Parts: sequence; structure tokens; C-alpha cells
Amino acid sequence: MEQDEVMEFLGRFVTDLGATGAAGSVAIGNRLGLYRALAQGPATPEQFAERTGCHPRYLTEWLRGQAAGGYVSYDPDTAEFSLTEEQAFCLADPNGPNVSAAFRAVLGYLRAEPRITEAFRTGAGVGWHEHHEDVFVGCDAFYRPGYVAELVPSWIPALDGVEGKLTAGARVADVGCGLGSSSVLLAQAYPRTSVVGSDCHAESIELARKKAAAAGVADRVSFEVATAQTFTGTGYDLVTMFDCLHDMGDPLSAARRVREALAPDGTWLLVEPFAADAVEDNFNPVGRLYYSGSTFLCVPNGLSQPGGYALGAQAGEAATRQVITDAGFTRFRRAAQTPFNLVYEVRP
Repeated sequence: MEQDEVMEFLGRFVTDLGATGAAGSVAIGNRLGLYRALAQGPATPEQFAERTGCHPRYLTEWLRGQAAGGYVSYDPDTAEFSLTEEQAFCLADPNGPNVSAAFRAVLGYLRAEPRITEAFRTGAGVGWHEHHEDVFVGCDAFYRPGYVAELVPSWIPALDGVEGKLTAGARVADVGCGLGSSSVLLAQAYPRTSVVGSDCHAESIELARKKAAAAGVADRVSFEVATAQTFTGTGYDLVTMFDCLHDMGDPLSAARRVREALAPDGTWLLVEPFAADAVEDNFNPVGRLYYSGSTFLCVPNGLSQPGGYALGAQAGEAATRQVITDAGFTRFRRAAQTPFNLVYEVRP
């Protein structure tokens, strides 16, 4: 046993354990609006207490811990804490990556650790709806910035003929829409297009309706509580699925339902987490993030539903292609990709 290698591993452990503990502090900052408050300008803990109405002793420890992790900046000459422009964009800007809200998804699914531990022994599933509400809000916060940055500027134009249809006025089914961020983005970008969002989780659909109303697109975006196998309507010009096919116990039936619902010249935009087909190629920070989420959310949800599938978040292109071709589709291609997503164009 090499002492240097032991110390290297222990160094990794300290980093990981510190990050795990810090996740709670980031979530506190999100819930209390501390990052937005700090983005207003530098402050000592006492000044920050006046600004936020929170207790100065708690804020002192919070600010120091955030600075130790690089999430907040500190000036030893003035004893003031602040956010750089980049930190503020990532932590406090609702149109930025919104990473402080994304931490809530991880903390939310970790609440289920005792149940997931037992499921390891029994093989039982744990449904999406059985998780803490922070999972739903946090997942939306994690994925939405990527959709804002990529969906309309990059992904839609990468599809053959779809942008023109949406501009002229098309019918879209957004399946597994969650809190409806993707549905709203499509409606805002293409005013002549109508969108029907569907999700099996009633609480998410309730939030989606509120989101559409707040965005002023409720006249063109409607929502229904339905599974990917039972969403209503036919003749859709575009069916979209964002980061959800791999969660389903029966993705094959879902794909067959999409094929039925599409117009003859329609397109299925399928967005899935980035994953390589070779297992070892996913041993990186993004893969690690997705394997953790998959262990707590994706695989348990798949096992909770009939169908016999539990693809998980790191299924990869080959496994996804197999499901699509088994459903009878004849055209499948990777249209785009980001560090977090693979984007597929599927056509009958």
C-alpha cells in the first residue's frame, strides 16, 4: 500500500465530504435569497444581516463557508464578502445557471436514502411522486438553464424543417414536461404554435400551469396529467421529450405512442442526458453526477413502473437507439449535443 496514494484518496474524500456538507448551505442561500442579496454589493456579516434580516452569527459562518468553497469572495482588508460578476450570474441570476436551486434536487433525493437502501435489498421501485418536493423544483432548476441556452438557438434549428413549421404555426406535444419550462420556452419563441404539455405527476402539472400563466402564454399552452403512454392527441408536427425517456419503466410503449401521435411528416425531438456507450467513458464529473441521480431517481422510478426497463440516466446512444427502432421508427440521428445532453432527431 502506497502512502502517497492513500493520502491522495483521503484528499479526494475531504473534498467530497466538504462539498456534501456545503450543499445544505447552498440550499439555505437559495431559499433565503442570500445570493441575490449579496449580489447587491459587498458587505460585512453585520451589514449583510441588516440587508437580509437574518441573524448575524449564522450569516458569519455561512459567508465564511461559502468563501472557503469559492462560491463567495472575501476581502481581508475590509472584512467584506461579495460576489464576482461570474458568481452572481451562476448563483443569483434567475436566467443564469441557477446552480443554488439545483442543489435542492440532490438534497431532495437524499431524503429518500433509507428507502433507497432498502430497495437495494428488495429490488422494489420508488416512484418519482414519492420523493420530496425539492426534487421536482430542483430538477427544473438544473435543466432549465440548458434549455434556455440551447433549445431555440441550437436544437430546433438542428432538426430538418422543424423551425419553419414552428414559425408558421405547429402543434407540439411536450411529453414528460415536468414543471413546464420547455413548453413555455417553445410557446414564447413561436407565437403561432400551440403546445400541449403532459406529465404523470399531478403536482408538477399544477406548477406548470402557474408557470405558463405567469409567462403570459396560457392561451397557447395547455397541460394534462397523463403518462407517456396515454397522452392525448394525434397529428402532432413535433413531439418533445426532455430528459425523461430513461426514467420510464416502459419506454418502448412510450415510443410507440409517440409514433401514433405524430403526423406522417412529424418529428420527435428526444433529449437525453449525455452518456457514452462504453461504461468507462462515463467516469468523469458529469457521469458521476448523473450516476448519483440515476441511483436515487431514474432507476428506482423505472423499477416502480410496469414494463421491465430501468435504463437509467447513463443509458447512452446505443440503448436509446434500440428502444426507438424496436418501436418502429426508421430514422434516428444525433442532431446536437452539449456537455450535459444528447439531442436526437427521430422520424417515422
